[in-house]
Amino acid sequence: MSPGENNQNSVGVPSPPVIIYKTKVDYSDKVPVTLSDDKTKITSFPATSDIKINNKYTFPTKLENGFLLDNRGIGKNSVFLRFSYDDYYTMDNIPNAERLMNYIIDKDPFTEMYECGKKGDYTSLEEGLNKLIKEGGLKKCKKLIGKK
Repeated sequence: MSPGENNQNSVGVPSPPVIIYKTKVDYSDKVPVTLSDDKTKITSFPATSDIKINNKYTFPTKLENGFLLDNRGIGKNSVFLRFSYDDYYTMDNIPNAERLMNYIIDKDPFTEMYECGKKGDYTSLEEGLNKLIKEGGLKKCKKLIGKK
C-alpha cells in the first residue's frame, strides 16, 4: 500500500509517522536522542522503559538498500549516543541531558531521511516500504534529510 492510501475505516485514529533513514555508519544498536535545532542541547532522551517494549529492544527494522525503519522516534534532529541499547537499559542511573551531550557519537549522522506517510497507511509496513524503495517510490515521500 502506498503512502496516503488508508486502509483504516476509523476516523480520527492517530497513527505515528513512518520514518526511514540511512546513516553514515551503522548506528542501529546505539540509543538515539533528540537535539535542539541549533544542536547545542538534548531536548529528548529515552527512559529505559522506552527502549525495551514487551521484552524486546526497539531497534530499527532493516529494509532494502540499506534503509532502516525507525521504531524509536527518530527525527531530523536525532543523534546517537555511544551506548548500545543493552548498556543504556542496564545502567543504574541514566545521566541527565547535559551529561548525555558528552556521549554523542556524531551530531550529523544521517545521509538520507524520509517520512513515508503514517503507519496506518500500510497493511504490511515492512513489505510496503521495501516495495517503495525497490521501485523508486521514495520521491512520493517527504524528504527530511538528503541530497537536493
